Amino acid sequence: MRFTKMHGLGNDFLLVYGQVPENAESLCAALCDRRFGVGADGVIFLCASSAADCEMRIFNADGSEAKMCGNGIRCAGKFLYDNGHVRKEQMTVETRSGVKKLTLRIENGTVGSVVVDMGRAVMTQESVTLSDGMGVGTAVSVGNPHLVLFTEDADAVPVSVFGPRIERDERFPGGVNVEFVQVLSPQKLRMRVWERGCGITMACGTGACASVIAAVKHGLCPVGEPVEVKLVGGSLLITVDETDNVTMEGPAVTVFSGEVAL
Repeated sequence: MRFTKMHGLGNDFLLVYGQVPENAESLCAALCDRRFGVGADGVIFLCASSAADCEMRIFNADGSEAKMCGNGIRCAGKFLYDNGHVRKEQMTVETRSGVKKLTLRIENGTVGSVVVDMGRAVMTQESVTLSDGMGVGTAVSVGNPHLVLFTEDADAVPVSVFGPRIERDERFPGGVNVEFVQVLSPQKLRMRVWERGCGITMACGTGACASVIAAVKHGLCPVGEPVEVKLVGGSLLITVDETDNVTMEGPAVTVFSGEVAL
């Protein structure tokens, strides 16, 4: 099986052009292992679609399937364009949370960054009180579930302690992504993340979107203006319009290609 290793702000993936194999869960968990496999936060399969230019299926490092991934879909757009599978600067990608529209920024013949229309984000619960001093969070859906917790110092939060406990909270039976967010200014947030099925990652695109929509709803960030979300691996620009539709812009990088025996 041929693959291409890519990343969006350090959130890394193995991209495979072809159908999802029957043993996808165990295969992806093995491939993502950073000591005994290739190493990645997830595996993305790009397949034929009747509803869009391509379909994206993404599996987390533990083998579970995710509905959507913001950093992953930017990598998918770059992979499809740079490898000649979809030579469009405006393309559509089918995901488990609907069809997403991508605008590719071309630099010297290849994709440098990608703007993604993420669709409408929904604040599903304004206040979720957590136990053991973990605070009060805001539940948001961006095609996948998130809990956003605002804090005075995101870098001081013990993400590896709070993250797994919140992910497995009984109020989120399918698990939840957890964002710890510090408001630096109305146009700038600092965010650290615990991703369900992955753990701590350097960036999370849907998490950045969830953080901004929560900040907008709480009056911490403006509507209709780009908000920079500073993550461990770099920054994303997130804009929420008057209808709660979210757009995300950020880079996608190719690392290397290889082949693995199945």
